[in-house]
Parts: sequence; structure tokens; C-alpha cells
Amino acid sequence: MPKFFIDRPVFAWVVAILIVLGGIISIFNLGVQSYPTIAPPQVDITAQYPGASAETAENAVTQVIEQNLTGIDHLLYFSSSSSSSGRVSIKLTFAAGTDPDIAQVQVQNQVALATPRLPSEVVQQGVTVRKANTGFLMMVALQSKNGSMDRDAIDDYIASHVLDQVSRLPGVGSVRQFGSGYAMRIWLNPDKLHGYGLSASQVLSAVKAQNVQFAAGSIGAAPAIKGQGFTANVTTESRLSTPAQFGNIILRTNPDGTTVRLRDVAKIQLGANSYGFSSKYNGVPTGAFAIQLLTGANAMTVASEIRNEMDQLSRSFPAGLTWFSPYDSTTFVNISIYEVLMTLIEAIVLVFLVMLLFLQNFRATIIPALVIPVALLGTFIGMYALDFTINQLTLFGMVLAIGILVDDAIVVIENVERVMREDKLPIKQATRKAMGQITGAVVAITLVLAAVFIPSAMQGGSVGAIYRQFALTIALSMLFSAFLALSFTPALCAQLIKPADEERKNFFYRKFNQFFGWVTRTYSRNVHGAAGHAPRWMIVFVLLAVLCGFLFVKMPTSFVPSEDQGYAMIMVQLPQGATTPRTEKVMAKIRSILTKDPATENFFDIVGFSFVGSGENTGMAFVQLKDWDDRSVTAKQYIARNNAKLFMSIHDATVIMLNVPTIQGLGQFGGFDMYLQDRAGKGFAALSK
Repeated sequence: MPKFFIDRPVFAWVVAILIVLGGIISIFNLGVQSYPTIAPPQVDITAQYPGASAETAENAVTQVIEQNLTGIDHLLYFSSSSSSSGRVSIKLTFAAGTDPDIAQVQVQNQVALATPRLPSEVVQQGVTVRKANTGFLMMVALQSKNGSMDRDAIDDYIASHVLDQVSRLPGVGSVRQFGSGYAMRIWLNPDKLHGYGLSASQVLSAVKAQNVQFAAGSIGAAPAIKGQGFTANVTTESRLSTPAQFGNIILRTNPDGTTVRLRDVAKIQLGANSYGFSSKYNGVPTGAFAIQLLTGANAMTVASEIRNEMDQLSRSFPAGLTWFSPYDSTTFVNISIYEVLMTLIEAIVLVFLVMLLFLQNFRATIIPALVIPVALLGTFIGMYALDFTINQLTLFGMVLAIGILVDDAIVVIENVERVMREDKLPIKQATRKAMGQITGAVVAITLVLAAVFIPSAMQGGSVGAIYRQFALTIALSMLFSAFLALSFTPALCAQLIKPADEERKNFFYRKFNQFFGWVTRTYSRNVHGAAGHAPRWMIVFVLLAVLCGFLFVKMPTSFVPSEDQGYAMIMVQLPQGATTPRTEKVMAKIRSILTKDPATENFFDIVGFSFVGSGENTGMAFVQLKDWDDRSVTAKQYIARNNAKLFMSIHDATVIMLNVPTIQGLGQFGGFDMYLQDRAGKGFAALSK
């Protein structure tokens, strides 16, 4: 093969250009994310039991569904939560590699078996089964700058005009609103009900019976009488929509002709569908919702689509209403990918300078400088074929592979120069002879390195997901490097390299050669001296080995290192029975403490929801830190010092500040998620104690 390309350099250039074009096209079609899909697939089941307590929802809905979650392939475990607002959430986790679509279908089938046993109110609301990840991809908040809309109005606008549009975007797993749209609120007066001899169930039956929409049919439709010339649809009054209309609902007609209407026993007004939620951005009320990523979806693409959709929707927002993102996990992804790309570029530049310094031949240095980018772009073609993404692991693999790519090119260049110098052959003949000597060596080196990296890509589970893209990226780089070393590199050598005596060494090269010669001689002399005192140096070696082993045992371990992503999370838990205003007061105190920290940029808090439960006594907050260049502490240091402040200042709630997870889907926080199980069956009260 080398001889073919040496004699046809134009063809070698064409092949290299095609690889470059293919790599560029692949880059624009590859997804971008911080890490590859490592978390196991998950399926969420959500249901709503209006008006039910957490215990009622647990007994009537959660347990009924859980009892039917049997016989599902590759199911590892499931966890559930039932909130005081009647919301039920069950999260099923499957083994890595499971097809999430098949998993969703199987879960849907099992939920369908449980549906007949669920309360009718739950069935009417609907039981939803979705693929989703733990944690939030991003949050979107709306705020009225001119104060024309209060929080309930903003939440209603989100529910009616925004949520459906965003939830239909490709890659969006689920959307969670921290609030609700408007609903007709009927507040019954128990004393008046008792005075009229009515019950709440009678009121409910009357509302259901009189707030209906009928299909009245049409006049003149077929079959019609002979000569009928037109038809007309019959329309009736639609469902009730105003408090006055609901107030006119007749609850009872007395024998004397008087009637008892709904307004006689209740206060009727338009209000939020559900209470117990509150969200603020730097202390200002906002309407907000969070987006969870679909399993296997590309985070960067989905986040970009969400921003574009919100920009489109914002054109029709009411005056003064604006949107922003108080939490966006893709910000760190952009920065981390940018940093790795800069490292890759710096590595290429440094490799070029080192080659120029040691080869001392600009023409010879140009060859690997051309081959390295071609090999890297060829790697992107392989990544696209294997459905990889541009992430920290694949780019880091490329950074490490640069040394291998340079080695293949330098082996060819140095052997061509040696043959040309020793045998006094013309450049083409020298290149042919040199390639005949090292072709087998280049192939052997590639196979040996492939035997090192490829087996590590065959591991299973989350560890295998990490090593797979890293190892195969290096293997792809080596394969393209070996191909170019046998095709493009010899063609370039036959065209560019000239005999060494045609280029004179300048003053810098002569001084460097003198210095390098002195270093070589000194090193050789020291090695020779050390070889004469082997027992002494073996003792040093043993001590170093023991020290390394000691440090290996003592150093902390983790699955992946904790990252400073520019955010911190706060979990707030008040005693059972605490109300929303009480939780809001705690949030305000936390905000006042953290805003004094010079590293704090923004503070977004949610009352009524957290990753550890839902209810009026729970809450969570996302603290946006200042840019990395504008603060002197890392996220870990920030969390440590503020956890101490919060612990000393807040005594009526449990407040814990945590780092956001490095890998989305592997837990909801940075570190470990711990669970206590009631295996003795003593109940929640005993478990809480």
C-alpha cells in the first residue's frame, strides 16, 4: 500500500481531503454533552388524586400501582413518593443498556392492569407514563417586570400557553410546574350546609350534574324528509365559566317553590387550581417550571430548542412579562467542552513546536502537522458511525491520542531521513525502501495498542459506558493514524523532505544540540553510577513503592470527581405540618444569609417541592454562583462555609446545601443518595423517629 500512494501523491491528497470533509460534516451532526449517557434508563409514573392526603394517595393509588409492577424485563428497582397535595410519583430504574422504549411499553401495560382498581378521580385525571431522567435539565421562570400580573396569573399563563408547547419538543421527558393554572374554587360553609340540611357530596353531585356539555345533534341531517334543503347544527350552553354561573347552580328545590343555590352555602371565586407552591427569584415572586431530559436525548440540543421555543413564545407575551433561566445545567457543559477543545489545540501546537525543536527541519515538521488534524477529523467519522457524542471523555481520548498519532508519523519521517542519509538514495527510492522496513512495525504497534484499549470498552454497566467512548475514540484515532502512516505520510515524505545537507543549522539549533548532548551525557553518567550502587537504589525504590501504596489506600475514592458547575442546591425540611408561609420565612432567612456572600450571584427558591419530598413544609433552592473568574472559592468551599452559617443561624428547619450532580441521572445530588427502608413494617411514624 505505501508504494501505491508514493507513486500517486495526488490520490493520497484526495483521500486525505475526503477524510477532512467527512470529519467536518460529522462534527456538525454529532451531539454535544458533558458526559455520554451513563445513567441507567428510567421511567416515571405520575398520577393525581385531588384532595387526598399523602397517606390516602399512598394507600389508594401508589400501592395499587406498585403491586402490578411485576414481570417487567430488566427492572432493577423502583421508588415512589406520595405528597400531601395528592400527587403520586413512581420512578422505575432499569439495567444499563435496556431499550427505554420497550421499558416504557411494559410499564404502561402493567399500569393499565392496575387502572380499574384506582379511584375514579385518579382515572379521570389520567395516569402518565414517561421516559425521564432524575434531576433537571434546566428551569424556566417568568416574571412580570411592570407588576401587572401576580404569581397566580403568571402560573395560569404558563399552564395555558407555555407548558404544552415546551413539553412537545423532541427530547423533553417531562415538565414540572411549580404552581398551577386557574380553577373555580368553591369554599363551602359547613354551618350553612347544616342549616339547609345539605352535605358536601350533595353539592358535588349537583355541580357535576349541571356543569356539563351536551351534544345536541343537528336539524335536517340525513335521513331527512324529502325536499329538505339545508341542515343546521344545534348548539347548547357550554360548561360554566364564571363565579356567577356557578353560584346559580340549584342544590335543592323546596315544596314552597323556593330554591337553594350554590351561592347560598359557599363562596365562589376564581383561584389557583392547587396551592402550596411558591417560587421566587432574588425575593421577587415568579412563575416557574422545570424540564427533565428524555433518556438518551442530547442535553445541548434539547436546551437550545427550549430557548428557541421560549424566544418564539415571548413575542406574544403580555406586556411586561419576560422569561429567563434561573438554572441551566448546560452552561457548565459549554464551558467544559470549550476548555477541553482549548487543551486539544494547545496540545497540537506544543507537539508541533517540540517536533520542530528536535527534528530541526521545517519540511519534516510540516508532515505530522498535516497528518494529525486529518487523523483527528477521521476519528469524528468513526464517532458518528458508532453514535458517540462530543463530550469530555471523547475529547480527552483525542488529547491522549495525539502522542500516538505523532509517533506513527515520526517513525516514518526518521526512517526515511536515515535511509536517504545512509544509502544516498533519491527521496522517492528512499521512501519506498524505508516503508518496506517499517510497514510491519506500524501495523504491529497499532494492533498492540488496540489490544490494550478495545477490551476496556467491553465492560458492562455505567463503568463500561464511561470507558467505551473513551477507549474506542483512542482506538479509532490509532486506526486512522496507522492508515495515514502507510498512505498520506509516505506520499508527503516523497514530496517534501530534502537531504539534510541542504538545510543549515542555525545558531539556536546548534546551541540546543550542545545543551541536549550535555543533558544526555549527564543522564547516562548518572544512570551508570546508579547501576553501580544497585542495593541503595533498590531500597529507595521499595520506599517509594510503599509510599505509593499507602497513599493509594488513604486517598478518597469516587465514581467521578466532583465538579464546580457554578451552582449549589439547598434542601429545606421543616417539621411535619408546617405551612407555606412558615417555609417561605425560612427561605427568606436563607436568602438574606447567602446574598451577603461575595460569591453569590442569584438565588432561586421553590416552596412546596424538593428532591426529598413534596408538601408545604419542604422546599429547595438553586444558588447561582458568580463566574469562575470573578470568585475566589470553588463550589465545594462555598458549600462548606455556608453550610456552617446556615446550621448556626436556622434552628426551626433542616437546611442542607449540596453540590449538583456531576453526571445527570446518576442521583439527584453530588455524592450518594441514602434511603432508610421500613423492613419491619412499623410505619412512617416509627421510621421518622
